[in-house]
Amino acid sequence: MKILLTNDDGIGAKGISVLANWAKRLGEVTVIAPKSEQSGKSHGINIHSEMEIKEVDFPGAERAFAVDSTPADCVRFALLGLGEKFDLVLSGINCGLNIGTDIVYSGTVGAIFEAAAEGVPAVAVSTQPDYLDGVGAHLDRVCDFFVRHGLLSHSSLYNVNIPKDAKGILFTRQGGRYYNDTFEKTGDFSYRQRGLCVHVDKKDFALDTDATLNGYISVTPITLDRTDYNVLSEIAKLK
Repeated sequence: MKILLTNDDGIGAKGISVLANWAKRLGEVTVIAPKSEQSGKSHGINIHSEMEIKEVDFPGAERAFAVDSTPADCVRFALLGLGEKFDLVLSGINCGLNIGTDIVYSGTVGAIFEAAAEGVPAVAVSTQPDYLDGVGAHLDRVCDFFVRHGLLSHSSLYNVNIPKDAKGILFTRQGGRYYNDTFEKTGDFSYRQRGLCVHVDKKDFALDTDATLNGYISVTPITLDRTDYNVLSEIAKLK
């Protein structure tokens, strides 16, 4: 199996090293990740200027490249630039959960959307910032969960969140707003966004937000297709 690893925290981040050390047991690992942090870059790509791409050494990987651009561009370089064929793309392990509407902003998730757009199965993996030392212990059972349920035969795109000391694995759907921001004035013409948690826990474990924040690993099938089929169906009745 040929596996591509990427992330949005940067190629020097701890999470991608944890993931590479685990994934090398599954097959041949290639790491192509941003040169520096690209959190919050979503599915953005660079179409207006050159980007620096350097081959680097990376423990556990057959090849590795640092890309001075977004996670989506890392996947694009792998598939369109190198022209490599991969069986699976793994993005992460992100330093911070990607749940609820936060996945809209996530560069970690943006990378797997790009993989899916090119027809490659992909999984994003995220955890709490203080759990990067422990999260690797859960990867085998997450993998077993995917294999046991044949998940990649049902969908090619999944978002996985692993909380600290996770007690089980649940299928979930995307929840609502998890974090929002305030704008703090920092100078005459400058502001900084400051995040704050706005999640209201209803103990609805069918939601990735509630499940993960209550100690369960959430496995959420997601899709590139943003069509609202319920509305489309209602509109069709108006004809």
